This record gives sequence, structure tokens and C-alpha cells, in this order.
Amino acid sequence: MKKITYIPITVFLTLLCMSTKNSAQITESPIAESESIHADVITIDSHADIPLNFATETVDPLNAARQVNLEKMREGGLDFAFFIVYVGQTERTPENYLQAQIDAMTKFNAIHRMTNEMYPELIELAYSANDVERIHTSGKLVAAIGIENGYVIGTDLSLLEKYYELGARYMTLAHSGHNDISDSSQPRPQFGDSELEHDGISQFGEKVIDEMNRIGMMIDISHISKQAALDAIRLSKAPVIASHSNARALTDHYRNMDDETLLALKKNGGVMQATALASFVKTSSNEEIEASRQIISDYGIERISQWWDLTSEQRIEIKNKLSSIDYADINDFIDHVDYAVNLIGIDHVGLSSDFDGGGGVLGWFDAAETFNVTLELVNRGYSREDIRKLWGGNLIRVWKEVERFSIETR
Repeated sequence: MKKITYIPITVFLTLLCMSTKNSAQITESPIAESESIHADVITIDSHADIPLNFATETVDPLNAARQVNLEKMREGGLDFAFFIVYVGQTERTPENYLQAQIDAMTKFNAIHRMTNEMYPELIELAYSANDVERIHTSGKLVAAIGIENGYVIGTDLSLLEKYYELGARYMTLAHSGHNDISDSSQPRPQFGDSELEHDGISQFGEKVIDEMNRIGMMIDISHISKQAALDAIRLSKAPVIASHSNARALTDHYRNMDDETLLALKKNGGVMQATALASFVKTSSNEEIEASRQIISDYGIERISQWWDLTSEQRIEIKNKLSSIDYADINDFIDHVDYAVNLIGIDHVGLSSDFDGGGGVLGWFDAAETFNVTLELVNRGYSREDIRKLWGGNLIRVWKEVERFSIETR
């Protein structure tokens, strides 16, 4: 089924948020070329978060007031999303390990409920890389599952295979706070974290990486410390991914990846999925941060993710006001893509949003605006094949290599 692109409003918003230099270059020809490419390639967002009450009457995957729903995926031509089983770090106690596993299962069940019970005619869960092409060709949207935070296995290695059988195809080794697998890029003193606990990957973490290689689950190094990322790259016998990270050379944020790590990722054959989360995309002054907070609070909300309770007119007003204070936009986001491509090559970079988990920049605030990303890539001079790789071809390649290693070594 030919995807539906969201052209009139997205083109306007893209023109609004692009630099004057780039805007002057946009003509009907690049727009037409972008439409053709966007309809042709399989567009994959490697990170979209879901709440615990996902796939219920309260949060209907079809049309819930969220950045990603099935209607918005269709509208923006987003073919495929990794829906995320995220569980936040807490103090490591037997009771909290159990609760983390319960919360993980709640989200696994919700994703299965969406694909198997609620909307099987609209979206299907991919269990292998080859499933993606088959499902896409059928005209359905594609779902896959990623786990964010290895805390969901606690210290029980056997849970990895259980989660794999439920559809998990990547796992972020840690999140905010150290766990038993890895040091985090953001230690949490309230949980007793020191700056370093394992000095990278723990001995248990080495077993986790071996087991993930064995069963064919991609290893995700977003969120973990630099040393842990370098350790994971060294220890893994298959390529790894960074499911939602940016270039630290452009934005000096603890969640971004420096050149040494990016070059190691290239040598490993992996891929960095650049992500459209404003604070990872652009360094803002204290004045700009305060101004953006004030703009949002003027509408009675605390975070941009809460703006779905507002009217469409109010959301447009917020976008215009954020644009006036130089808030991160799609142009800034693709700067990170350019940087990574220039440093490690077109074969090692992809795209992600972190929607409903904090993501969103001017021009790509929800799945309905996905066409804007393709338009900006075309405007930057990327070819059809380049864009195919960025929009998911590279991630699928890594997925296949991880599967192949698992099959060949079992």
C-alpha cells in the first residue's frame, strides 16, 4: 500500500524552521523528489516509548493523543516503529527486581494486544528482519519491540531468552542509573550510585552480552557510560546499535557519543540512530531554557509531552513561540546526521525520534510530520540510496548480521 504523506502543513513547518540558506533552496522539484523517496523507502523509527496503560481504552494505539499513534504513522508515512518496553531504574532490591519484571510484562502484553487483538489488520509485529519487508509489502504498518534498561532481567540471565521469544529484538544495557550489567552515563546517587561501579561492563554484563549474541538480540549502547559502550563494542561478536543517541562533538551532553566511541562503533559494523530530542540536539543557554519553560507553562502544562491536552491552535502557537527563541529544529537534528555520516560513513547512521519519551524538535514533533525528515535530507543532497540506508536500511543490516551470527554459532 502506498503510504500517505503529510505534505501541506509539514512543508510549511519545515520552511518555517529551516535556516534561510536551506529554505531558499527548496523548490517544487526537491519536494516532488522527497515525496517519491518517502513513498519508496521503508521508514523506521528505532525508539518510540509507550506508557503502562498502552493499548487500553485510556491509551488507544489508533488515535491516542500522543506523538506516535497508528493514524499519525499513516499520515506521516512512518512505516515501522520500535515500541519500547521501558522500565526506570530503582534501588536494586528483590522486591524492585520483581516489580521491574511485572512492569516489563505489562508493556510486552500491551504491544501484543495492539498487534494481535486490537488492530491486526493495521499493524503486525516483526520477529525477524525478513518479516519487515513481508509486512510492509502487505500494506500493514510494522511494529518491533525494544527493551530500554537491562534492569528488567535483574540478575536472571534466563529472562533474556524469555523476552526474545516475546519479540524483544534489542535491549539497552542500562538507563539512568547503574544496574547489574553496566555503568550508566547518568549515575543516580539516590540509589547509592558512585561515579563508577563496574568501570564499564560488569562480569555479569559480559555474560549478558554473550547471551544476547547467542540468541540474536541486538545490543543497545545508548544511555550507558563511555567505558561501558567501548566495552560492549569490544565484547560483542556481532554489531551493536545506539538506538537513540547523537554526536557529542556538536552537543556536549552526557547522553551523546564522542568521536572515539563513534569510530569504535564503525569498526564494529554498528549503527548510531540519531535522535530528535531537543536537549541532545542543541545546547541552549540558561535564558533559552527558561524561556521555553515559560512558554510551555503559560499553557498550563509542565512538559511538551503534555501538550496533547491542548487544542491544535494552541500547539501551533507554542511551536511558533519556540521557533522565535531558537528552539532545536529539524535542521539542528540533521546536523547530527551530517556529522556522523562525515565521521563514520553513511552505512553507520540511522534515525530515531524518542517520541513520547521526551523527543521532538520543530518540524518533527510527532509521527505525522515524518515526511519533513526526508525533505530535509533531500535538501541536504542525500541520494535515494543514502536515505534508504538512513531511514532503516542500516538498522536492518545490523539486525540481519546479529541474526546470522546467532544461527551460525548455535
